[in-house]
Amino acid sequence: MSGHNKWSTIKHKKGAADAKRGKLFSKLIKEITVAARIGGGDPSGNPRLRAILDKARAANMPNDNVTRAIKKGTGEIEGMSYEEVTFEGYGPNGVAVMVETLTDNRNRTVSELRHIFDKSGGNLGAAGCVAWMFSKHGVITFDKKAVDEETLMNTALEAGAEDIRDEEDSYTVMTDPASFEAVKAACDGSNIKYVEASISMVPQNSVKLDRSSAEKMLKLMDALEDHEDVQNVYANFDIDAKTMEELA
Repeated sequence: MSGHNKWSTIKHKKGAADAKRGKLFSKLIKEITVAARIGGGDPSGNPRLRAILDKARAANMPNDNVTRAIKKGTGEIEGMSYEEVTFEGYGPNGVAVMVETLTDNRNRTVSELRHIFDKSGGNLGAAGCVAWMFSKHGVITFDKKAVDEETLMNTALEAGAEDIRDEEDSYTVMTDPASFEAVKAACDGSNIKYVEASISMVPQNSVKLDRSSAEKMLKLMDALEDHEDVQNVYANFDIDAKTMEELA
């Protein structure tokens, strides 16, 4: 599993998202609005919208917020126009970082992200500088204690999963993006509960970090993820489980 996925899973278990619920709702509203604008307001025919609505339900977002965001996206009510921009750069020890944003002011966002990278011992790079190190996959994470391995394997593989990785305390199901919804639905249908499920940019290789560099890297991750325009951050760091847990 990539360092970022381990990081996000640990934070999910610790309830970090709940501590920043207002900011989380703001990010979800942006994503719902853009998904509805691009693919329409009916989630049955819009996989991207369906996926973000799952996240909104998991975060207990009020239905009124969801409905307004969809209507803003479809143009039924007036709303802000957001641009999707992906930024690339490097963290401590040359860790590759990709940052997906939704912004109404590209110049402001790039200036603020450059400051965050510089402050954390990294640097914002040119478009394409690290994208080649990542590939898009569906990633579904399960707590080992909460699922039966054989049932999970049979269900996921029959539904089209590419691979199931046995991690330290979890199973990670990898899918082609086109098979992600089918695999997730199969797990839901078999009542196999997952910790997290998303379409992610998965690194092809990783950079091992010692404790000092790990601390700097996770501070960079926190600062990026806390930015109001940032939707997702992906990075190819590798931090051992004990250090990751302590720093999280």
